[in-house]
Order: sequence, then structure tokens, then C-alpha cells
Amino acid sequence: MEFFKIRKDIPFMKHALLFNAVSFITFALAVFFLFSRGLHLSVEFTGGTVMEVAYEQPADMAAVRKVVEGLGYADVPVQNFGTSRDVLMRLPVVAGQTSGQQSEAMLAALKAQNASVQLRRTEFVGPQVGQELVHDGLKALGVVIAGIMIYLAIRFEWKYAVSAIIANLHDVIIILGFFAFFQWEFSLAVLAAVLAVLGYSVNESVVIFDRIREAFRKYRKLNTVEVIDHAITSTISRTIITHGSTQIMVLSMLLFGGPTLHHFALALTIGICFGIYSSVFVAAAIAMWLGIKREDLIKSGGSGKKDDPNDPNAGAVV
Repeated sequence: MEFFKIRKDIPFMKHALLFNAVSFITFALAVFFLFSRGLHLSVEFTGGTVMEVAYEQPADMAAVRKVVEGLGYADVPVQNFGTSRDVLMRLPVVAGQTSGQQSEAMLAALKAQNASVQLRRTEFVGPQVGQELVHDGLKALGVVIAGIMIYLAIRFEWKYAVSAIIANLHDVIIILGFFAFFQWEFSLAVLAAVLAVLGYSVNESVVIFDRIREAFRKYRKLNTVEVIDHAITSTISRTIITHGSTQIMVLSMLLFGGPTLHHFALALTIGICFGIYSSVFVAAAIAMWLGIKREDLIKSGGSGKKDDPNDPNAGAVV
């Protein structure tokens, strides 16, 4: 399916140096904010009190959040749990207050707003659990990155693996930089979004790399820059359709999903936008700077040797 037919190749690589400079500046700012401000970690990572309360009628979530904010808890996750009458909230650790004192003060404030509320359970999540989650999250991120590099190195060539993983890390760091700069809450849902962006972004890179390999086979007279421009131009229609459809779904979660899905959808939105950018102006450009050429991808079918570029039958597909 191709809704947007572009007859003439767009010279993307002509401006590769400029866009790489923009990427480097954006990446450097993201790293700066991560070190200077840090991430605003949620209760899952830092520890705190988990409360579950129940109402006789479906809970007014806006009213519940107003009560929670009135006690000084900003950006505390408040969500339905199981049914519309059950509400779950995670309260961060407060100096000078025990978990029991926190839950008693919260329950008293909720009863003042609605006397029918009942406490179902209260649990304290220790910081040790949070540290384990951080370590497990970093391990998951490392495994995903290693798997992507191994896959790309086998599927294509090491230069593509290096360029794609730099582009993917570029997306991840920029997402984290946004969360550090605006001090949005970084929760397990956001971590899941970051891992999803990694897979989503590498898929776009693989599509472009595959078109580059096809172009090397079909267009023997084009140089490397022209091949890359042709490959990117030929995937624009697919990119618009795929990313546009995905972004519509993510925006619906962002606009109508409520506070529970807000930061998750926000991370996906940032990741999708920068994923498109990085696949074209980071991954493809870095592969070009690393010196990819036809001989890196096209091999003879039987001997295992690379094609002779002077052989008119080299790279022919039977």
C-alpha cells in the first residue's frame, strides 16, 4: 500500500551533518538534565505506602485526587483497582511519618469528603524492593540492547548494528531527558514504554536498512549517498501510514486515558516522534559515516565470498 508516491529521491543525506549536530545537542542536553536534575522516581522505585479504599458507589476520581493533593501529595498515582468503586493510591515516604500515620491521615481526609469510604488494605513497600526494580529494569534494558545488536549484526553487518543501537539509545536518553527536565514521574509503566520504543525504533531502522540492501542490488550505478536517499524516500509512504496510525492510538491514550495512562502515553509519543527522526537522520547517517558500501551487504550465493563490483552478474537474484 502506497498512498504517497514520491517520484524523485529526496536528498536527506545532503543535510546529514546539520541534523546530526542537532541530534548531538539534543542528546547532550538530555544527559545534562539527567545528571543535574535526575528522574522523579515513583513509589515503585523509592518505596512508600500503598492504600486501597472502597466506596459504596463508583468513586469520583477527581474528588479523590483533590483530597490527595490537599494533603501535599503531588503527582501521586490514584487509579481504579478492579472495579469503579475501588481506588488504589501510592503514597511516597514522608520524613517524620510512619506508614501507619500516613494511611490514617489519608483515610481521615477521605472520610471527611465521603463518609462511606472504607479501608481495604494498606501495605508498605520498602526501598529495598525499589532498588531491586531499578536493577531489574536496567537488566531488561541491557538485554534488549544486546539482543538488538546481535540481531542486526547477523541480519546485516556490524556497521548497521552500531548505527542502529546509537540511534535507539539516542531515543531512550531523550525520553529520559524530557522526564528529568519536566520532573514527570518515572514509573514502571514509563519503563515499559521505553522498552517498547526500543523495539519500535529498531523496526523502522531495519526497514530502511533492508531497502538500502535492495537498492545496492538493483541500482549498480548509484553511489552510497544516493542509495541511502533512495531507500529512505521509498519508505516514506510506509512511515507515514504506520507511524501515523500508531500515533493516533497513542494520542487517544494521552488525551482520554486519564492520569493513569498519561505518562505512559507521553513517553510513547516522544519515542515515536524521535524514533522516526533517528532512523533517518541518525541511524542511516551514522551508517554512511562508518563507510557502508555495496560489498558489505551483497555476497555471492554459493561461495560465501563477496561479489566482485566489476562483475555485471554480481548480486543478481535468481
